[in-house]
Amino acid sequence: MTVITGAISVTNAYGTVSSNPGETNFPIAFFTKPLDNYEIDFMSETLAESGIDGFDLTVRSKGRVEPERIREDLPEVIEVGKKYGLKTRMMVTAIKSIHEPYTKNMLETAANLGISHYRLGYYDYNFQDGIESSLSSIRNEIEHLIQLNKELGIQGEYQNHSGKKFGAPVWDIWNVIKDLPSNAISCQYDIRHAVTEGSLSWILALHLLKNNMGSLAIKDFTWDVSTGKAKVKSVPLGEGIVDFDLFFKTIKELNIVAPITLHAEYPLLLKEEENLPLLQKQKLISAKIKKDVDLIRMYLKKYQLA
Repeated sequence: MTVITGAISVTNAYGTVSSNPGETNFPIAFFTKPLDNYEIDFMSETLAESGIDGFDLTVRSKGRVEPERIREDLPEVIEVGKKYGLKTRMMVTAIKSIHEPYTKNMLETAANLGISHYRLGYYDYNFQDGIESSLSSIRNEIEHLIQLNKELGIQGEYQNHSGKKFGAPVWDIWNVIKDLPSNAISCQYDIRHAVTEGSLSWILALHLLKNNMGSLAIKDFTWDVSTGKAKVKSVPLGEGIVDFDLFFKTIKELNIVAPITLHAEYPLLLKEEENLPLLQKQKLISAKIKKDVDLIRMYLKKYQLA
């Protein structure tokens, strides 16, 4: 992974880093993928200045931490984050099976370092065998994983993602995990992908999975329609079509309590900003993320969730 560095000392770029809010039932982590190519101190300081509570850390191939380097690199990333008041409760992995080379080592190391939530990789449907057979195979893989999860005290989470993979309709996740222990396997409910697949029916899935909710992935989008085709266009929170008012209102009504992972999938820098000095880029990135964080906290306060 290429790490972006610069001549300035980003550790002291802002002077004293502002403190993060206290403990909450809805801590806001940042899915680190957009910042993985920057130095750890740059990423940590940028997120601290934006008001983020911690990392949702990429621990997968080409991520912030490579699976084969987890014992060496994960403790360092966590410690740097702590310098800026950031906690690491969550990580994103490609884990799909207990039989994969790094699964046990990754989960043991993460749990020992205080990570309590990890996102699984995505399962494919086998259309030749059929949907029902695929669900049975996926259930089998998950049942083996949750035995290890229970031993380690870590919660696996499966994200609903639009497309043709398992989890896109959301109902298939519930079908597989509905009677499994939620402290060992749950859903990472992604509101953007849920709305993409079901612009009106997403709320039904939220009701369905209310007792199997591990975390909430927050992002926004709109449709870009051209030449007769509609494509998803990621945008900052509040600038798209996700009804966050109804979303957080429903979270309150259903008594769902879960950590939040903020995903910034829109460009954090415009093309003409990419060659600016590092400190200027940091200020621009931090301001964009802070705008998203502030909107989330506004809704949490509005519905007395924090």
